[in-house]
Amino acid sequence: MKIAVTGSIATDHLMTFEGRFADSFVAEQLAKVSLSFLVEDLEVRRGGVAANIAFGMGCLGLKPALVGAVGEDFEPYRSWLERHGVDTESVKISELKHTARFVCTTDQDQAQIASFYAGAMSEAREIELGPVADRVGGLDLVLIGANDPAAMARHTAECRERGIPFAADPSQQVAWLSGEDIANLVDGAAYLFTNEYEASVVEKKTGWTQDEISARVEVRVTTLGAAGARVQRRGEAPIHVPVATVDKVLEPTGVGDAFRAGFLAGLTWNLGLERCAQLGSLLAAHVVETVGTQEYTLDRATFIKRFGAAYGADAAAEVEPHLPA
Repeated sequence: MKIAVTGSIATDHLMTFEGRFADSFVAEQLAKVSLSFLVEDLEVRRGGVAANIAFGMGCLGLKPALVGAVGEDFEPYRSWLERHGVDTESVKISELKHTARFVCTTDQDQAQIASFYAGAMSEAREIELGPVADRVGGLDLVLIGANDPAAMARHTAECRERGIPFAADPSQQVAWLSGEDIANLVDGAAYLFTNEYEASVVEKKTGWTQDEISARVEVRVTTLGAAGARVQRRGEAPIHVPVATVDKVLEPTGVGDAFRAGFLAGLTWNLGLERCAQLGSLLAAHVVETVGTQEYTLDRATFIKRFGAAYGADAAAEVEPHLPA
C-alpha cells in the first residue's frame, strides 16, 4: 500500500525566560511596547503534522511519500527524515521563503509570547499529486493533513478527480476553516481523523450530525485523549481501543500525529481497524514519553512486549511479522 502524507512541515524554536513577562509590562504604555527578554536556553525541534506522521511511519519500516512545501533551509531536516525512512522527493523547495517556523518564549508562569511564520507552506497549493503518483507507481491513499487551506482543498479535489482514496485530517485547521471548507474536505473521505474536540467543531460548523458525517465517510477515527480512541466503519458498531500504558508522561505534543502514523502503518499491513488503532496508541505512547515530536526511538523486542502487555499475546503475534528487524 503506497501512501502520500500531505501537510505542514515546520520547525519549532522554543525558548525559556526565567523571569515573568508581567513584570516588564506597563499598562499605560502597551500601545508602544518594545521589549527584549534574555532567554536561558533554546530548543530547536522538528515538527509539522505531515513530517511527524511520515517520521512515525518510517520508524515502523515504511516509506511514505512526504508532500509539502519548505524553504532552502530544509536540507538538514530532509537528511534526518530520509535517515528514518521517509521519501522526501516530492517536497517542494521555495525559492523565496523559509520553512514554516514557530517561535515561542515561555516564562516561569508558563505565559507565552509566540509567533508562527507560515513561510513556504503557502506554496503547498502549487503541488500537484499526479506527478507524485506517477513517480511512486500509483497511490493507494493520500492523507490530507493540516496545511495551507488552499493546498488542502486542491489535494482533496485532485484525489476525487483521480479516484485516489483520501484521509481527511484537518486537525488544528478546523478552527480557521469555514463550514463549507470543512464539508468539502470531509465529504467522501475513506477515513476522517479528528480528536474529540475537533469532531464537535466539524459537526457544529458543517451542521451535520454524527450520523450524517458517518454516512459521508467510510471510517471515522476519533481520538479521546486518556480514554483511548473510537473507530467506526460505516454501518458497523464502533470499536473502542484503550490507550497503551505510558511509563512516564513528559510532553504530549505530536501524540495525535504518532497515532495516525501507527494507524496508517496498520492499514499498509492490511490489519483490521482495531489493530490499526492499537498500533497508533502504542506509537503515541512513545511520543508522550519524550520531549519533541520526533525524538523517540523504537526497539522491536520492546515494542512487541509492550504491545502484548497492552492488547494481548494474539494481537502482538499478528503485528510482529510486519515490524522491521
